Amino acid sequence: MAEHHFHLNANWPGGRNDVGEISAGNLVTKVSIPPEMAGPGVGTNPDEMLLGAAATCYIITLAAMMERSKLEKISLTMDSEGIVDVTNGVITYKKIIHRPRVVLKADASERDVQLTQKLAEKAESSCMISRALKGNVEIKLEANILTH
Repeated sequence: MAEHHFHLNANWPGGRNDVGEISAGNLVTKVSIPPEMAGPGVGTNPDEMLLGAAATCYIITLAAMMERSKLEKISLTMDSEGIVDVTNGVITYKKIIHRPRVVLKADASERDVQLTQKLAEKAESSCMISRALKGNVEIKLEANILTH
């Protein structure tokens, strides 16, 4: 069994509405509570970072699956949305919606389109971040597969 270790260093100088810093490899940024939650909105925040982890894991997984299946694409882009619920002062990361948009080459067959759709769905359950969130955060997929 191989294990990979990732490390993050955090500095939080004050209270709730201060601004901290984190560094983890190539990720170096300021962090604070977002303005939607009555924070200063400086740098990024845990909500965006969780969404970013889920989205990048998903899109990299899908790209790798398409490559292994020899599916040629013109582009692979995605919008993702994180929904955080605040009820009675309890903050819950409720749902993530991934909206990948895959443009296949114009000569792509119907089989290629169907396989791409299948891989788009499989990538969500194969991504390690999606698996880590399973049972806690709903992850929804709205894939758009096109030929150009």
